[in-house]
Amino acid sequence: MTTLLESDEHKSLREAVSAFARSHPRATAPAESRHFWQEAGKLGYIGVSLPEAYGGGGGGVTELSLVLEEMGAAGNPLLMMIVSPAICGTVIARFGTDEQKRTWLPGIADGTRLMAFGITEPDAGSNSHRITTTARRDGATGDWLLTGRKVFISGVDIADATLIVGRTETVSTKEGRTGNLKPCLFIVPRDTPGFERRQLDMELHATEKQFELTLDDVRLPADALVGDEDAGLLQLFAGLNPERIMTAAFGIGIGRYALARALDYARQRTVWKTPIGAHQAIAHPLAQAHIDLELSRLMTQKAAHLYDAGDDMGAGEAANMAKYAAGEACVKAVDQAVHTLGGNGLTREFGLASLITAARVARIAPVSREMILNYVSHQTLGLPKSY
Repeated sequence: MTTLLESDEHKSLREAVSAFARSHPRATAPAESRHFWQEAGKLGYIGVSLPEAYGGGGGGVTELSLVLEEMGAAGNPLLMMIVSPAICGTVIARFGTDEQKRTWLPGIADGTRLMAFGITEPDAGSNSHRITTTARRDGATGDWLLTGRKVFISGVDIADATLIVGRTETVSTKEGRTGNLKPCLFIVPRDTPGFERRQLDMELHATEKQFELTLDDVRLPADALVGDEDAGLLQLFAGLNPERIMTAAFGIGIGRYALARALDYARQRTVWKTPIGAHQAIAHPLAQAHIDLELSRLMTQKAAHLYDAGDDMGAGEAANMAKYAAGEACVKAVDQAVHTLGGNGLTREFGLASLITAARVARIAPVSREMILNYVSHQTLGLPKSY
């Protein structure tokens, strides 16, 4: 029952975050988003899931996803919360050395430092087993040398460092890659020589920019490696499961914001002497959108509770399902909200048009709905693979 009923503490956290987020104007420029991030960090919202020993709130992904959902519902979602505290902070907290924890976690927790995450590659797409970014040892110094490319990496320009996913060069085949993914995670400071970035020209107008990264024999000290070189998938999914849970919360928040705007409009907009919300053609789709968002929230809460309880396998299944359900619910809620407002839904005044493209982010990133269906059909239902 703990996954169904929120504690009084969690309800209070929701109310506090909601009040805070609604007290700030909608962030439409990078400077506004950065200010909102810093204020949230001062209040402990950014680091709510990180260990208290390093300045965090001592909570888990449950609390962090709740924070992001309420920010989204107030019209101020922070995309980098999915990346900096949820992925990078979690991985470092679980697998980092004491020095890495001391160096990075306090700043990530209070919002003064930001970390990006680099996994996606141009030729790999959703197939992480095709990652070609390699890390090899310099026998003379013990340093690591990283070479490769990454694409669609968020916020690299504002991040102090990027957590890069590569693989050790010793695990290789004639084709230059391994059939068994053995990822290694490296902290790459923003100004490291050989670490180059190129901003991608996106039609999605978000305050966080997207980048292509090039690593050309980037030299890193031995202690840039996070965790064990042989830990493989355990360390990677320590970050990817929270990423899916947080993306679900991101989508639910956006969906709730859009639905609230539509409901306000449907209650007030009067045609032929009756508010349009009285008509079932308007009311029923909005009711269905609300139901879908609430169901998505339940699965997101289940996934977060499983992860915080240490059930990585159970959390993996639930996190994928939550991300799928929330992505679909978000897109439908935004679409129905715009449809409810008609032409007004495309004006800046009501702030819904920009969500049409933003909502699809929750549907296609960080993993497409088709790959989630593959996961569920293979891992949950036991059906054979077609690839």
